[in-house]
Amino acid sequence: QVQLVESGGGSVQGGGSLRLSCAASGYTTGRSCMAWFRQTPGKEREGIANIDNDGHTTYADAVKGRFTISKDNTKNTLLLQMNNLEPEDTGMYYCAAHDFSSTVPICTLIPPDFTDWGQGTQVTVSS
Repeated sequence: QVQLVESGGGSVQGGGSLRLSCAASGYTTGRSCMAWFRQTPGKEREGIANIDNDGHTTYADAVKGRFTISKDNTKNTLLLQMNNLEPEDTGMYYCAAHDFSSTVPICTLIPPDFTDWGQGTQVTVSS
């Protein structure tokens, strides 16, 4: 059974930094695709960064240059370093994972492609 548990959220002033972690059990972070999403009330879940099994990364334009996604495969942990945070970054942050398949052969940022999700960690950025 796959379990993803996020941690590291909190409240920070604009310009500050946070580091999110996602501990994976029943799943090897070296597999396929892992990603971070965020969601605010009334809005759809937004993919912000992913990393595939070869370490290739993709970022949403809104976070490019400020956020860095990485994996520690020895600890089976997905990380998200968030710098220069803005109030618009406020939201619930989720980690997610999917294996490659014939229908999803690449690492994406599309929520329905992901089969496993964590429970989320709240990030609040004040101005």
